[in-house]
Amino acid sequence: MVDIEFLKEKARQLRVEIVKMLAQAGSGHTGGSLSSADIVSALYFYKMRHDPKNPQWRQRDRFVLSKGHAAPVLYAALAISGYFDKSLLTTLRKLNSPLQGHPCSRSLPGVEVSTGSLGQGLSVACGMALGLKLDGIPAKVYCLLGDGEIQEGQVWEAAMAASHYRLDNLCAIIDNNGLQIDGACHNVMNIYPIEDKFLAFGWNVFTIDGHNMEEIVRALDEADKVKEKPTMIVAKTIKGKGVSIFEGKVKYHGIAPTYEELQIALKELSDGKN
Repeated sequence: MVDIEFLKEKARQLRVEIVKMLAQAGSGHTGGSLSSADIVSALYFYKMRHDPKNPQWRQRDRFVLSKGHAAPVLYAALAISGYFDKSLLTTLRKLNSPLQGHPCSRSLPGVEVSTGSLGQGLSVACGMALGLKLDGIPAKVYCLLGDGEIQEGQVWEAAMAASHYRLDNLCAIIDNNGLQIDGACHNVMNIYPIEDKFLAFGWNVFTIDGHNMEEIVRALDEADKVKEKPTMIVAKTIKGKGVSIFEGKVKYHGIAPTYEELQIALKELSDGKN
């Protein structure tokens, strides 16, 4: 039985660590890290098979953070999972720290792929999923994309390839918070209707509330039942979710909380503790 309250609490913990490390670093991406915390919580603390003591376990499920600028949510998940000591989170974006502004697979255990150049993660995830199939390894690949990111053409080449190779061991998730660095996605380069596009490319598609843990878990479970095609979960989210002063504000796409904003954030996240 799924412990939904446990997953919600883990998501809250992720948000606490995100705002703390960003404020200490003085730079980084607040909005998209917070908006994806519920999704990442469900993946790392429920769905994915992984072993912090053996990051290279061949049977593990893989996670690709295609929207690499949201690295704080990945770092928080890895630390809370036990891949490294949480004290390392205070070194985010510091010189010689393994926790750089975008994830580096060569410097941090648990990071599968170095990401940050937007539009490339889904292609890498396709290659990983195909490789696992060829090797007969019954593992799954999960890929988290930003909605502004799917304006990149390479995403659609990967979408075509995933369908062609019938990668039913690939589950992609779009953090559809509707905002990117230059404004609303529909104004910068309209991405809608997302669902129809992926359906046309031959994917199985779910649309969910990306902050409703029951819906997230249900979609991830349903994706396991799909055969002969990849799955796309379009998760409707709110930029900066969890902290009222950040929510729905494009300003916080790429800036860190001030000390004063951090205090507000920590109070709200503490008040919301289960």
